[in-house]
Amino acid sequence: MIDFTGGQIKNDDSAEDVKSININKNHYLSGPFAVFDDKDEPARPGDLLVVELCDLGVLPGHEWGYTGIFDRENGGGFLADHFPNAAKAIWDLEGIYASSRHIPGVRFAGNIHPGLIGTAPSKELLQIWNERESKLLEEGPEKLTLASVLHHRPMAMLPEPKEALLGTINPKSEVFQRIAKEAARTIPGRENGGNCDIKNLTRGSRVYLPVFVEGANFSLGDLHFSQGDGEVSFCGAIEMSGYAIMRCQIIRNGMDKYLSPMGPTKLHVNPIFEVSPLEPRYSEYLVFEGVSVDEYGKQYYMDASVAYKRAVLNCIYYFTKFGYTPEQVYLLLSCCPCEGRISGIVDVPNACATLAVPIAIFDMDVRPKVPTQYVHVKVAKVSLPQCTYDGKLPKFRRANGT
Repeated sequence: MIDFTGGQIKNDDSAEDVKSININKNHYLSGPFAVFDDKDEPARPGDLLVVELCDLGVLPGHEWGYTGIFDRENGGGFLADHFPNAAKAIWDLEGIYASSRHIPGVRFAGNIHPGLIGTAPSKELLQIWNERESKLLEEGPEKLTLASVLHHRPMAMLPEPKEALLGTINPKSEVFQRIAKEAARTIPGRENGGNCDIKNLTRGSRVYLPVFVEGANFSLGDLHFSQGDGEVSFCGAIEMSGYAIMRCQIIRNGMDKYLSPMGPTKLHVNPIFEVSPLEPRYSEYLVFEGVSVDEYGKQYYMDASVAYKRAVLNCIYYFTKFGYTPEQVYLLLSCCPCEGRISGIVDVPNACATLAVPIAIFDMDVRPKVPTQYVHVKVAKVSLPQCTYDGKLPKFRRANGT
């Protein structure tokens, strides 16, 4: 399967392709696949679809990937107010390892996984999605606690007929137009699974997906060679073209047996994931903390998103002391095997989030040094493919003016 942009990003030293990407043409998926049991009976609404990821790999002849920062007004990212301009890093994929000419001094083991995996919604569930996401846009950012802090892109992506990807249906037909006007965008994860970007779903993992339509209509795509928790730059894993080998089974009436609805209908459920024992093994980490106080000094109440944003920013500017640019670290945290955690969620008024970065991925010692040991090493400077930000939205500036 091709990368999630359909091949829009190239293996070169320019970020113009990231800046001008047609974001409406994402994601390119494999499927939908109708699933039947050994008696040739299809999966039915109320069942659980068990998907075992038997093997995942890089597409032969495409042993490279990319990590990008979308322009703030064309996708953005978690820190778009800090990094509004487009940038990218190209990664060479050698066996299980990744390294980049654009972020020197770093090499790490990958953990190939699908960013998107899920079943098709029923008409009722699709209507629930479209109604609640439309209401989110109608109410506007002023009614939401996080909107002033996480204003990195549209608050929701509603159905968009233009350039909808609907398989083999004729784009000029009335059927295509009808479906495109209500078909859900694949940007977020939802009750069906979807674009949850869970980096641990690699070879040997099992996914237990609720079934809402006959056959389940299972799809997957958006393959990642590696990803950091949160995929913070949005185009932020090592995006790649690859292949997947799976085995599917059906648990009849599994939704009633194993899932507990948390909402007004029986459709308000979420998948269960059984992660693989295979993952990169790192034993030493530098851990960065953030609390529910934004970079302007405003206090928020138990806000884990603000806390995680602060942890990421604290981490980014720490590594600039070793010669990296903030953009290089932002890209690195999106795709290296770093571990994000909600470490505290009960101690008012601050939620506490942490971001743990494995120190063995660097070819120098990046730990703080006491004065008697102090030999400060910096990475060699290289040119990161970047574009200018031409929009009018404000950019955060630190106290020193940068």
